[in-house]
Amino acid sequence: MGAPDQSNPGQSGPDFRSGFACFVGRPNAGKSTLTNALVGSKIAITSSKPQTTRHAVRGIVSRPAAQLVLIDTPGLHRPRTLLGERLNDVVRDTWSEVDVVGVCLPADQRIGPGDRYLLGQLAELDRVPTLIAIATKADLVGPERMIEHLSAIDALQAELGLTFAHIVPVSATDGNNLDRLADLIIDELPAGPAYYPDGEITDEPSETLVAELIREAALEGVRDELPHSIVVTVEEMGLRPGRAEDRPLLDIYANLIVERDSQKGIMIGHKGSRLREVGAAARAQITRLLGTPVHLDLRVKVLKDWQRDPKYLNRLGF
Repeated sequence: MGAPDQSNPGQSGPDFRSGFACFVGRPNAGKSTLTNALVGSKIAITSSKPQTTRHAVRGIVSRPAAQLVLIDTPGLHRPRTLLGERLNDVVRDTWSEVDVVGVCLPADQRIGPGDRYLLGQLAELDRVPTLIAIATKADLVGPERMIEHLSAIDALQAELGLTFAHIVPVSATDGNNLDRLADLIIDELPAGPAYYPDGEITDEPSETLVAELIREAALEGVRDELPHSIVVTVEEMGLRPGRAEDRPLLDIYANLIVERDSQKGIMIGHKGSRLREVGAAARAQITRLLGTPVHLDLRVKVLKDWQRDPKYLNRLGF
């Protein structure tokens, strides 16, 4: 993970707290949605498809007496490809460098083998961070089910030999308990200076955010193996020259990459209909994020079995 550049640090003082936390959980446990809700802006894409997050995304929560750097990580899973192995490495590397790990256990799902596997992996770290158990998706269940779920989380401590500093139900959708969760995490951070100037919400490059928003749009409505086969690269991005200052236009040239010719046909759709839908949805999200009208030139390319090819993975930044 590495420490951020502190050449332009933010606030500090003897009572100022700062540090790193990450949310972990099996795929689709609500980690990215929770990160976005706490940061107050969309910095991580969300989807109902498993393994949506593919790299560690930093979100910054600044308060008068604290700064929390949240790291959204891929879901730990049993990998079937070289990409999956590398994503799991990202997760484990992040765990070893944060102050707090929030373990996301969705309230609408029973605790299962995947959750126990994940917590067992945490227990094997040389230095186990402070653990906070988070019952995510609290808005989807009633009081009786929530009580049952919280009791099951509590029982995990004795079963696995771990200690949760806190167990807290949260809904990122309706905002329930979000401030309390942030307070509990910050209380566990060490004293130290802010890593980022006040007002920053992420250190993700704009090109990376744009590529992810395009991929999010492409994930809608696709199924089977196709979601895992999609990756997006931004080849060129910049304001169009010669435009009036009050009428800027951001030109983006991007490639939507899949693994097989049959997948390319699905992404393009009949007479380009599917690709136009993806482009329109992505443009709206990018414009909302960057505050500038967008012209998006989106092409579909095939890199055969890129998830299993070290050369392609290196080229794509994995």
